[in-house]
Amino acid sequence: MATLDSSIVVVGLPTVIESLKTTLTAGIWIITGYRLMITVLLVTIGRLADMIGRVKLYNWGFVVFTVGSALCVVAPEASTLIAFRLVQGIGAALLFVNSMAIVTDAFPPNELGTGIGINQMAINAGTIVGYTLSGVMIGLFGWRSLFAINLPVGVFGTYWAHRQLRELPRQDRDERFDLAGAVVFSTALTILLLAMTVSDVRAAVTQLAILVSAVIFAGFFLVERSARFPVIDVGLFKTRAFGFGNFTNLLNGVTFGSLTFSMTLYFQLVKGYSPLEAGLALIPLDVTLIVIGPISGRLSDRFGARWLSTIGLAICGLAFIALTSLDLNTPEAVTTGWLALTGFGIGLFRSPNASSVMASVSAEQRGMAAAIRSTILNTSMVVSVPLATLVMSFVMPYNSLSAIISGTSTGQAELMLLMSALRYAFISFSAINFAAAVMSPLRGKWKISQPLVSPHELGPH
Repeated sequence: MATLDSSIVVVGLPTVIESLKTTLTAGIWIITGYRLMITVLLVTIGRLADMIGRVKLYNWGFVVFTVGSALCVVAPEASTLIAFRLVQGIGAALLFVNSMAIVTDAFPPNELGTGIGINQMAINAGTIVGYTLSGVMIGLFGWRSLFAINLPVGVFGTYWAHRQLRELPRQDRDERFDLAGAVVFSTALTILLLAMTVSDVRAAVTQLAILVSAVIFAGFFLVERSARFPVIDVGLFKTRAFGFGNFTNLLNGVTFGSLTFSMTLYFQLVKGYSPLEAGLALIPLDVTLIVIGPISGRLSDRFGARWLSTIGLAICGLAFIALTSLDLNTPEAVTTGWLALTGFGIGLFRSPNASSVMASVSAEQRGMAAAIRSTILNTSMVVSVPLATLVMSFVMPYNSLSAIISGTSTGQAELMLLMSALRYAFISFSAINFAAAVMSPLRGKWKISQPLVSPHELGPH
């Protein structure tokens, strides 16, 4: 549910913009506001989960998310919809962090890759199916159904989680929550993300905001190094599996989010597909990513994450190069093949990478580790759409791009310019994935060997 709503509006964005009679900037914020709220809260929630319990916060996540979804259904105009998406984002953050930590708690060390592979399948399914489901729902029931679909699932999830999930015993260490650290971190991250999503990165005011954010982050990490109960344990990044695993996740996540947005523009504006047809055209990406995730997770239990993750990133780089061959007359079979190849690469990378990151920390730090990993992944999703538009604006002026997306400009010359901009974006995303593939082996030959506290060791709960 949390990842589904991160992507479900993307394909339907032109329809939502037209229906609400709003601008491209407001439309992007209907997507970005939700992702921003999740990203800013993840670290705080992860730290609280380690202190007061993951299940308790997870259950509240269902409640808040369901209420936020109901409010989005009845939103009368764009600004109200953006505000209600922020409420949704709070609930999604509670779900997102704690799901990974709960799964890590539940599996023994020799099956952790498999467990996280299944969890990644759910995460990937939500993200990818959102793009396909968006077109189907809009075509059949209109754009408000994008949020109404959450209501029955949310009600059932709230009931089921309350009845079935139980907290694991926790060691009482008389910990205190680092409120000042959480506020400073959230402030720095908010400034950074707002700077990258509200205006042009090349503008002086944007660059100043990024600089201010960097200074605040630097001060935050210096203070956290000496904090007794830090909201982020900076020492985690000294573990190569954790540090390089998270950084490569950031790079791949940025290109993945940008890909789906770029392909939506290609299908609807260049090929002339309806939202329904555009959603269906993304199914090859759905299927391969969802199928490969659990398989690659199981393989990582046997062979480790190092080379599986690296090969997956390299395949992503090759797939983006292949996508530069798309034009107005590209056959559907060719597009299907390149999207399937991309999904294969992402699926091969994500599950082993996630298991190596989560297994590299101790049991009492899993909430924090899951939060850091989720923050990095969601940061990549927040900046992906603005990044894609920024990269394309180097070839196609932003005003022209905005005009063609909103439907006020549909000339052949603009379509050709859009294709050039998309090719430039694909080349850029390919380079980013190849850079991540070079960094991925630096995580070392680390394999799951440390004892992990699990329900199997604790008995019934």
